[in-house]
Amino acid sequence: MKKAFVILFILLSISGCKKTPDIPAGDLGGGQIFDPSTYNPAKYLVSVSNPTPDATQAQVPVIIACHGYGATTFEWDEFRAWSAGRTDYSISQVLLDGHGVTYDQFKNSTWHDWQSSIVNEYTKLVQEGYKNIDLVGSSTSCTLILDLLHSGFFNNTATTVHIFFVDPIIIPSDKFLSVVGVVGPMLGYVESDGAPGEEKYYYHYRPQETLQQLDDVLDVVRGELQDGITLPKNVYLKVYKSIRDPTADPVSVVLVYNGTHTSTGGNIDLDMIDGDIHVFTRLDLVPGVTAQDQANQVYAFNDITMRIK
Repeated sequence: MKKAFVILFILLSISGCKKTPDIPAGDLGGGQIFDPSTYNPAKYLVSVSNPTPDATQAQVPVIIACHGYGATTFEWDEFRAWSAGRTDYSISQVLLDGHGVTYDQFKNSTWHDWQSSIVNEYTKLVQEGYKNIDLVGSSTSCTLILDLLHSGFFNNTATTVHIFFVDPIIIPSDKFLSVVGVVGPMLGYVESDGAPGEEKYYYHYRPQETLQQLDDVLDVVRGELQDGITLPKNVYLKVYKSIRDPTADPVSVVLVYNGTHTSTGGNIDLDMIDGDIHVFTRLDLVPGVTAQDQANQVYAFNDITMRIK
């Protein structure tokens, strides 16, 4: 009953709201700023920068880095910067389809579109002959990758696959998402609470259509985790989860841990991180970053790159 009153109050409050935001030209979605990977893909995607690897290059691990909902390749820029000069692996920063471009393109994208960018880069790398392909996902991209695991996408690949999740989201901390199907069409969009400067790299205005897509994929993957996801023999999975994550409910990691098992029925690896930042591997523009936060980031980068060899 209380929930019904809350929904009614929200509906009454937003009934007169404008359905399309006025986005400043300097903000993501405003029409002038696009993710740099869209006009310089060779800098971000190994499949573009080196499409014909020789036998030695084909053995060097490639890490496909995938960002979360409403974000851009910026989310993994610090990993690339930290890795500068390394020759023992390379990084492909994938831009989820529909992201990093105009508001309307984002608005009209589906979660299957978002996932397609991960599939396309992985498939291209396999076709080009790369033998050690790995993925690191943050937030919603973890959800998208879990769906790929459930579908059997990695079952027949001959490549080595290491998968790392940073703060996967299955249950959001903000319960508004559960009523977006009712409230969303009247609302049109919501505004995110980003730090100063983030509006250039993250959508400050979130179309209700994309929030419904986010709710849909979370619902789908919750069901898949209940069914159980068994990793293929060649796939390794580790999860890093901030203990006080304000965006992904702590139950998220419980569902992933309990719902996913190795090919032999064992548990996946789990690392609980002492921090309160969602996607703790991205610290640029985050206010109040501590020495512990910086140590957490470096620890994850070191652990990931050590395990892919």
